[in-house]
Amino acid sequence: MLRLGRHAFGDDTTMMMAIVNRTPDSFYDRGATWAEDAAFERVRLVVEQGAEIVDIGGVKAAPGAEIGVAEEKARVVDFVARVREAFPDLVVSVDTWRAEVGAAVCAAGADILNDAWGGADPELADAAAQYGAALVCTHTGGVRPRTRPHRIEYDDVMKAVLDDTLAYAERALAAGVSRESIVIDPAHDFGKNTFHSLEVTRRLGEMVATGWPVLVSLSNKDFVGETLDLPVGERLVGTLAATAVCALAGPVSTGCTRWSRPARRSTWSGASPAAGVLSSRSEDCCDARGRDPGLSGAATGVPVPRRSGRRPSRRGRHRGRVARRASCRRRLRARRTGGRGRPRPPRRALRR
Repeated sequence: MLRLGRHAFGDDTTMMMAIVNRTPDSFYDRGATWAEDAAFERVRLVVEQGAEIVDIGGVKAAPGAEIGVAEEKARVVDFVARVREAFPDLVVSVDTWRAEVGAAVCAAGADILNDAWGGADPELADAAAQYGAALVCTHTGGVRPRTRPHRIEYDDVMKAVLDDTLAYAERALAAGVSRESIVIDPAHDFGKNTFHSLEVTRRLGEMVATGWPVLVSLSNKDFVGETLDLPVGERLVGTLAATAVCALAGPVSTGCTRWSRPARRSTWSGASPAAGVLSSRSEDCCDARGRDPGLSGAATGVPVPRRSGRRPSRRGRHRGRVARRASCRRRLRARRTGGRGRPRPPRRALRR
C-alpha cells in the first residue's frame, strides 16, 4: 500500500501528477502560474482532466534570486490551504527542502513533502513525521540547493544514487515517517550531468528492486535536450521516450493528463509487477484519455490524413527525369575528370 498523507492507494493504482509553479521565473512557462488566481485555475483544470496529485513549488530549482523562508511561505502556504479547501480529495504535494516551510504547508493541508535537494535540511523528515505526511527522498550528490553540478564525477552513479536515497529513506523511517509514505527519487539532472542521468535511466530497475516506491521526474530536463540537441519547447518526444524506458523498469502502466503548457513528467514505479505509475505529462500534449495529438492515428485513435496514392503530374514526372539526368551527367563528368575539374590524360599516354 502507498499512503500519501490522508490518502491511501493500492499497489496497482495509476495516478496522475500535475505541476503548478508559484514562481515568476520557472524554466519552462516563465511564470504562467505566478499569479495565484492563474495557479488556482490551473489546479482546477488538471483536476477536471483527471490528476489525482498536484505538486506545488514556490522556488525554482535553477540558480537565481535568493528566496528566503518568509517569501517561500508567502507563495505556497495560503495557496495550499485554498487548494485543500476546494479539492478535499486531491493529494497535495509541495516541492521544498526547508523544514520550516514543510511544517507550515503540512499544517495548511499538504500530503507530500517533495524534497528535491536530498535532505539539505535534515529536519524536513521530522516535519513530515510530525504531520503524517509522505516524503520524497532524492539524490543530488551532495550539491547545495539551487546550484548546478560542475565537473561532478562518480565511480558508479547508480551505486551513489542507491546509497544516498536508501540512507535518506532509513533516516526518515527513524524520524517517524511511515514506511508506506516514503518514496525514493534518483533526481535526474540534480547533481548529475547528461551521462549520469542517462545511466540512471538505463539502470532504474535497480532502484525498483529495492522495494521502495520510485518517483522519476523527466519532462523537458536538460539531459533530454542535450541528448537530442533540442531546446526546452521541443523535448516532448524525448521526454516520452525516457518515461517509457523508466516505466519498463516496473513493469508498470502509465497514464497522462493535459493542460495548457508543458510541465515536468513524473512517474511512480513500484517494486511489484502490478506496481502503479504516477505521471504528469507535458502540457498541451495529450487529452484526458492519454491520446497524444502529435502521434500517429494508431496511437491516438485520431484519423491521420493519408496520401491519395495518385501519381505525380506529367510536369512533376518530367522534372524528376530532368533531375536524374543532371545527376547522371555530374557523375559522368566527375568520372572523366577524376574529380579535379580537368580531363584525364588518354590511356595511351598513361601506358607510355
